[in-house]
Amino acid sequence: MATKISHLREATYLPSLAIPTADQLYLLVKRALDVILALVLLVLLAPLMAVIALAIALDSPGPVIFRQQRVLGDQSLNDGRPEEHTFTFYKFRTMYHNADQDCHRRYVESLINGQAEKMEDDGKKLYKLGNDRRVTRVGRFLRKTSLDELPQLINILRGEMSFVGPRPAIPYEVRQYKPWHLQRLTVTQGLTGLWQVMGRNELSFDEMVSLDIAYARQRSLRLDGKILLATIPAVLKGRGVR
Repeated sequence: MATKISHLREATYLPSLAIPTADQLYLLVKRALDVILALVLLVLLAPLMAVIALAIALDSPGPVIFRQQRVLGDQSLNDGRPEEHTFTFYKFRTMYHNADQDCHRRYVESLINGQAEKMEDDGKKLYKLGNDRRVTRVGRFLRKTSLDELPQLINILRGEMSFVGPRPAIPYEVRQYKPWHLQRLTVTQGLTGLWQVMGRNELSFDEMVSLDIAYARQRSLRLDGKILLATIPAVLKGRGVR
């Protein structure tokens, strides 16, 4: 008995294969590189991180790791309340335990609204809190060298951050955002980015956001590589660090 063509068509049905877009492929490769690099750095830097932890513990009482809720990236601008989508952000503690955060909250509000003025710091004019007595002796060194950021390698492994992207914001910062500022939340937040390599605290808040949005629109593996390479001399020179 002859087999009908229609029967052959049903028997040899193949599911359609979805071809990833260039952006999807970029995100897959970027995530793989994030995981590999974070794992390698955690192993290589483990002795240094142990020394830092000991120095913090000897310098002032309190936990070695500072935990804070920060706003996740990769958000749709239609989410409504982006500040409610958060993750636990890790840093080495650079301030005295249970230091008052109200002064930082007030400063951030003035910074976002364009009312903050640059402060003199070691001959530099920076957007920063002047004479911040909350910072410990060890904390000042960690901030100047950016070593306080090392625990964020855990955030990268967990997929909450990437090596390159806008810096994660505190929820009370996001509540102060103008509508166009929210565009910086549309990509995964990062350990370093254009802001860090182009001036950091030398730049105003709007200048920082403009750089973040430019990155979100132009991101690529090539741009990520350039930013990572530029981060090394920026950290060594301590440019714009508070």
